[in-house]
Amino acid sequence: MTTSQRDREHIFERLRSGVVPERGLDAFAVGIERQRAEIGRLLDLAGSGEGVFKFLRGGYGCGKTFMARLALLDAQAKGFATSFVVVSDNDLHFYKFDHVYRKVVQELGTNVCPRGALGDIIDRWIAKVEDALIDGGADPDAADFDRKVKKRIEEDITSLTGGKAPEDLGRVLREVFSLKQAGKVREAGALLSWLSGSENVGAAEKRAAGLKGEISSRDAMDYLHGILEVVKAAGYKGLVIVIDEAETILRMRQDVRGKSLNGIRQIIDAADRYKGLFWVFTGTPEFFDVRRGVAGLQPLHDRIQFLNEGGLVTMRQPQLELRPFDRDRLKDVALRLRSLYPAPDPNVVASKVTPERIAALVDEVTAGFKGDVGVVPRQFLRRFVNLLDTVAENPDAALPEPSPTVEEQRAAEGKKPIEYEPEPEDEKGYSATSVEF
Repeated sequence: MTTSQRDREHIFERLRSGVVPERGLDAFAVGIERQRAEIGRLLDLAGSGEGVFKFLRGGYGCGKTFMARLALLDAQAKGFATSFVVVSDNDLHFYKFDHVYRKVVQELGTNVCPRGALGDIIDRWIAKVEDALIDGGADPDAADFDRKVKKRIEEDITSLTGGKAPEDLGRVLREVFSLKQAGKVREAGALLSWLSGSENVGAAEKRAAGLKGEISSRDAMDYLHGILEVVKAAGYKGLVIVIDEAETILRMRQDVRGKSLNGIRQIIDAADRYKGLFWVFTGTPEFFDVRRGVAGLQPLHDRIQFLNEGGLVTMRQPQLELRPFDRDRLKDVALRLRSLYPAPDPNVVASKVTPERIAALVDEVTAGFKGDVGVVPRQFLRRFVNLLDTVAENPDAALPEPSPTVEEQRAAEGKKPIEYEPEPEDEKGYSATSVEF
């Protein structure tokens, strides 16, 4: 697979900031073939109409976000729409599902529209509605054609959702069509913002469409169901949603933790009712295994507990384990990145950044983490890209010795990359309750 110059630039610009790239991941994906195949199996199930889920389990530096991003790229290549959402203790509490819905819809992407794809998806669906009418004998130039389209939109959304779609969903979709036909693009955009969960749509626009208020947490799952069906009716195989960094929940207050975990439980319990939807959660072993996390909510723990049969672990259980990096895998990633690096003279980079120099850099960075290779990939890749940049810009200069990062300093002091303060209530766990979805 050839990586374009644009994607190469993107890869290295993201790695310079210690962030997982959104494109080109296939070019340096190493040692995750079995895990990727399992994601592919579930994509096939979702594409055949199943509602499925998976939890990516791995410590810091195991590549959870990388695997999740790669899963989205694989999903888009297979014809899925996707969305990538990060759990935040500031602006996204998982138990407030209207917030989750807003993030999911705003981050909708496809292979032709990387982000903010809701409008494009709806346009594609309405085009199919129009084509179906024309194939059935309707005259697209007739005065009543738009009325027929609006009527079919209402009928189709009712049929697709089994009559469970909120009334305002069909109303908004019909009104968006009417406004675009009238050339009122701004007004149509405002309604698409409302449908995306925005609370900043003006009263005049809402009143003109017959809307009252915003999408609530209670109704959000029904709206998500409607969006899922529109996605499929537009020609996509389904929808893949990644919820990244679920371990952030561990840093929240106990009541918020309990409600967030119950929110996840309700999503998993209802997964089979959302045909073609694939949920992917990422989290650390601590998130899954301690009483402060999943293990504290027994019904959820019973559903997704990580099982180990005498050292043998199946990929098909709810938690998909990502193993820590070892030296050979890290070196392999570095060699692949070296070959991708957009240098003015690749020969200069290859002659200076040798396999021996790469091995020395692995050992150097690892020493900052007391020899633990498993936690260093992000820091190593930043150092490695910095090395490539330095060589490319100074082809005749001697290579400098890098200084330790903050993460390396914390590891040398015996500290975790991210910490929370334990609380006396942690071991009590959580009661199973219903969150207003």
